[in-house]
Amino acid sequence: MSMNTFGHLFRVTTWGESHGPALGATVDGCPPGVAIDEAMLQQWLDKRKPGQNKFTTQRREPDAVRILSGVFEGVTTGTPVQLMIENTDQRSKDYGDISEKFRPGHADITYWQKYGIRDYRGGGRSSARETAARVAAGGLARAALAELAPGLEITGYMVQMGPHGIDRANFDEAVIAGNPFWCPDATAAETWAGYLDDLRKSGDSVGAVIEVTARGVPAGLGAPIYAKLDTDLAAAAMSINAVKAVEIGEGMAAAALRGSENADEIRMGPDGPIYSSNHAGGILGGISTGQDIVLRFAVKPTSSILTSRRTITKSGEETEIITKGRHDPCVGIRAVPVGEAMVACVLLDHLLLHRGQTGGNRGRIG
Repeated sequence: MSMNTFGHLFRVTTWGESHGPALGATVDGCPPGVAIDEAMLQQWLDKRKPGQNKFTTQRREPDAVRILSGVFEGVTTGTPVQLMIENTDQRSKDYGDISEKFRPGHADITYWQKYGIRDYRGGGRSSARETAARVAAGGLARAALAELAPGLEITGYMVQMGPHGIDRANFDEAVIAGNPFWCPDATAAETWAGYLDDLRKSGDSVGAVIEVTARGVPAGLGAPIYAKLDTDLAAAAMSINAVKAVEIGEGMAAAALRGSENADEIRMGPDGPIYSSNHAGGILGGISTGQDIVLRFAVKPTSSILTSRRTITKSGEETEIITKGRHDPCVGIRAVPVGEAMVACVLLDHLLLHRGQTGGNRGRIG
């Protein structure tokens, strides 16, 4: 299986399976001298790890990350950083019944059609467990960004669960960490709790929409054509398990606007350009404007449900299947820290590219 690496200069290669002994990431291209230790990475993994409440899978994994290389005396050396997370709570027996069956909505059937072999234990490489490695790599990217672009902040949150969206008038960043959904609307979070609890008890699942905002991003990141910043951000978000759509800024809603509404007017402020709005989501022509970068992605409902579904076997026989095991009723909850990590990796990658080509911003205004 190829294509397990993303990034241009800051390159992340993930490895491992859901029910293997471990999984992790090899990070190449991290600048030297970045202060990092396992505790700094662990804070981000703790946001993603399973079993924290009744609304996520009850698989109990500490997701303890180990740094195996690339760090000496508390700082990166410029050589590859190897990160490893051991699996400790696998229940492979839960998947014995599906060894010959394809779970609807899962990658089982396409992995089989492509490779002629598949690890059916939790989905193997296609499992969302792989994203733990991305979060570890994202923690390293955040540490580098803190030194190279002080003031840059990346915040993810859920803005919709199933048909229930937040009220933007109630948006309060202070409440995001205070509920199990990373929701910025306390009232919506209460509604979601009852809604998801009923779905969980009925053996069903639901999708979600996640928004990630990056503030303090320098202007000039990205390239005009094939390495646009929004191209790489969209690809990074789409690569997350179960993601089916990505938007930047106004996104699909821009199609309903007039040009006079959509174009973000520009004035001159005391410290540089000021925009009247941010329909562009902080990116114009593939290059960052210095405004907030706003990205949203839609996560489909978890396909592993306790409701019987029709399927076929490897031999082509029609049958039914109920997916046993421990699964998230809304996988979008744990996708929030994953989205943050992918944005961090892409922004660091483009910051390094920008510095390498131009040495910093060249076209000064005012």
